Amino acid sequence: MIAADVESPLARTRRARRVDRALAVRYPDAHCELDFTSPFELLVATVLSAQTTDVRVNLTTPVLFARYPDAAALAAANPEEVEEILRPTGFFRAKTKSVMGLSQALVERFHGEVPARLKDLVTLPGVGRKTANVVLGNAFGIPGITTDTHVMRLSLRLGYTTSEDPLVVEQELGALLPRRDWTMASHRLIFHGRRTCFARRPACGACPVASMCPSAGIGELDPAKAAAMVKP
Repeated sequence: MIAADVESPLARTRRARRVDRALAVRYPDAHCELDFTSPFELLVATVLSAQTTDVRVNLTTPVLFARYPDAAALAAANPEEVEEILRPTGFFRAKTKSVMGLSQALVERFHGEVPARLKDLVTLPGVGRKTANVVLGNAFGIPGITTDTHVMRLSLRLGYTTSEDPLVVEQELGALLPRRDWTMASHRLIFHGRRTCFARRPACGACPVASMCPSAGIGELDPAKAAAMVKP
């Protein structure tokens, strides 16, 4: 087991990169699991993904975007109609306010187009650094660390950070990996968190990075039982 508390910064960096390479082998198809065809669709879908699953969002957004295909259309929508569409995603009133507000801001300040700069994106209603980095990395190809719940949990378990502050985790994880790899490394951690390194009981016995993980052993160690837990 790795003693992360006495690990040198150089050793931690080397280990983080070995872990990322191993996860790349395990999840060669890691990607953003939100469906989108434009930066606007990804921005809205990411905001809607709070407190729900990507699967649920992907079931909801086709109806939303068929009716309101761009920022101008959504900004001018009837809030009650948007609420009804978004109801299955939970917190639908707050989400309606956010997506309509960000659409209005896009129309008023960015000619209806999603900006490709983090400092602009975070000025939009309901958009923080996590959402901005999702959009930058996946819609514009600009590397970013996505500090969602899985990345936060795995960064702690892997000993990359001791902080629960998303900004600190973003900075510390970003310092361990080459900038060009930030977006894909985030996808791989999210895939691993959803499929193997679960919040309550990780499948340690079927984990490809267990030998490099200071938390190895907190979950199921039996290889057969652990393998049965892993999600496709």
